[in-house]
Amino acid sequence: MEHLANADPVMAAIVKAHGRLDEEGRRRGRPADAYGALLRSVVGQQLSTKAARTIYGRLTGLYGDRAPTPRELMETDPERLREVGLSRAKARYLRSLAEHVLAGKLELERLDELPDEEVSAQLTDVKGLGQWTADMFLIFHLRRPDVLPVGDLGIRRAVQIAYGLDGLPTPAELAQIAEPWRPHRSLASLYLWSSLDNAPG
Repeated sequence: MEHLANADPVMAAIVKAHGRLDEEGRRRGRPADAYGALLRSVVGQQLSTKAARTIYGRLTGLYGDRAPTPRELMETDPERLREVGLSRAKARYLRSLAEHVLAGKLELERLDELPDEEVSAQLTDVKGLGQWTADMFLIFHLRRPDVLPVGDLGIRRAVQIAYGLDGLPTPAELAQIAEPWRPHRSLASLYLWSSLDNAPG
């Protein structure tokens, strides 16, 4: 927090406006296990926070209000998944994730031992898991301190507003603006989401 305030006057103003963040509050409602966290991120892709929570709640409602295991998900009729509000594509992505875990191609219990780049590489190898999903997993589940989700529209919009830019910054422009925030770009991202009063899906 102090580093961000000292490194960048614009970020200093955001930090001052929001004070110490309730980081646990930002993570509340997100599954504690790696598989559940990835399910939640897939559900949240390109949705508002409210819509994502609603659909994830319906999904877990099929399994006694908990995240399904990979095997349980594979045994669920895809049409049943569609009934809770998932698109056909997202239902396919969830099944692809389950298949990778069951086949041993994605060893979720080992991800916390790997550097950020390797975690991203393993996750994005799964159909439907892009860099945004990997970034959300790194920030919210593995709690890596220096992740900048350059593809997140909320972050880009917050930077546009805070820095008085004419349009949304490109990922490259965002990375350049965020350079002084190292090695606390994850915390900076939480502040930017707070500035919009909108956590990521």
